Amino acid sequence: RLNRSPSTISREVSVNGGRDRYRAVAADEAAYRRARRPKPAKLSTCRRLRREVESMLDKNWSPQQISARLVIEFPDDPEVRVSHETIYRSLFVQSRGALRKELTASLRTGRTRRRPHGRKDPGGYIKDMVVISDRPAEIEDRAVPGHWEGDLIVGSGGKSAIVTLVERQTRYMMLARVGRDETSDHVCAAIGRRIQDLPNHLMRSLTWDRGKELSAHKQFTLATDIDVYFCDPQSPWQRGSNENTNGLLRQYFPKGTDLSVYSQAELNKVARQLNERPRNTTEH
Repeated sequence: RLNRSPSTISREVSVNGGRDRYRAVAADEAAYRRARRPKPAKLSTCRRLRREVESMLDKNWSPQQISARLVIEFPDDPEVRVSHETIYRSLFVQSRGALRKELTASLRTGRTRRRPHGRKDPGGYIKDMVVISDRPAEIEDRAVPGHWEGDLIVGSGGKSAIVTLVERQTRYMMLARVGRDETSDHVCAAIGRRIQDLPNHLMRSLTWDRGKELSAHKQFTLATDIDVYFCDPQSPWQRGSNENTNGLLRQYFPKGTDLSVYSQAELNKVARQLNERPRNTTEH
């Protein structure tokens, strides 16, 4: 008779005490209280929660990592819970006054507001490439270690770069110095040097973007016995673990930075720090 869907009625009743305790007047008053704005931010009313969040932000943890970690560290204390969206809002909407404004610098982007991202296809054609749809099934389900995703992050003016490699099953990452020489032979050699100490069973395949820096993939496969697969055009999600890692790395190597100034030892230090941080994945 109310001309509402059953799910709407069920939700209204369950939120306000259930079938036996529901009272329309009390439910209406509760709805009015919930609708009042502005609502106090949880991070501004709970000092203990705010201290924990700020401490983790100071360690360069992402809001997603912080939200998940609080559940682990305080399993029996629901007061010390906060969603990653609440942390973002507290950082980006300073009128809420919950977190220090300077903590936005702890986010990997360093931005004070959120905006969508775009990505352009670098174009070009790579001869004899094997497309990602031809990868074996064992690579797709991440069941077997040794299958990697790779790409370059590029420095100021596109004149310097770093190779980023991420293992699909464990999300373990490695960085390789490229400097200012982004030719295919040089990039393939840098990857080869970086993986030469890995056992054979931990380096089975490499999935790369369509960048022409790996156009010498056939020679690379002959030298290393590692199969190389290429993503579809404009499809960075097909190497999602590597794409996510590249975003995290921008916290250490902001856009506009000359990446040729970093030594391999410095890159190893950054990789080690990221490998020791918790990583958010779709599999739990």
